[in-house]
Amino acid sequence: MYAGYAAGAIGIGLAFAESDAVDALKPLTLLTVGVLGVLSFVRHAVFHRSDAVRMGWDLGEPNNFQIEVGFANLAWGLLAFAAVGWHWGVSAEATVSLVFALYLLAACILHVVTITGGSEQRSRAAAWGPALATLALAGLIGWFSLAALSAAHIRPFG
Repeated sequence: MYAGYAAGAIGIGLAFAESDAVDALKPLTLLTVGVLGVLSFVRHAVFHRSDAVRMGWDLGEPNNFQIEVGFANLAWGLLAFAAVGWHWGVSAEATVSLVFALYLLAACILHVVTITGGSEQRSRAAAWGPALATLALAGLIGWFSLAALSAAHIRPFG
């Protein structure tokens, strides 16, 4: 989990270090979507039991939904690596990054609903930190992606 946080933070930091929005998209896509996606797969699918215990979701057996989320993260991560590595361009990098940002936003909303609904097994104060971090990450990924599309003069529908 902490390796994923580090990859995401480094990707965001490198994106902020770039003076051009298009150039900022590559490290963001590679690290914040690619590496974070693959590490999230490992956490959710490979080490699903310890991840479930950490989140207070240990059911005593594999949780297929959690493993499914891991595979979704792997798909985004590998697609991000392909978009950057095979030079698919700004449109592909921004698209995969925006999809990941939307996924993170949806996950954040789900976490907030869980926290405020009272079914969260951890303390509510401890649960808000990851939810807010996920919201910030989704917002930054989305902002950098849209800024790169705008800087490259790529407009939807035309």
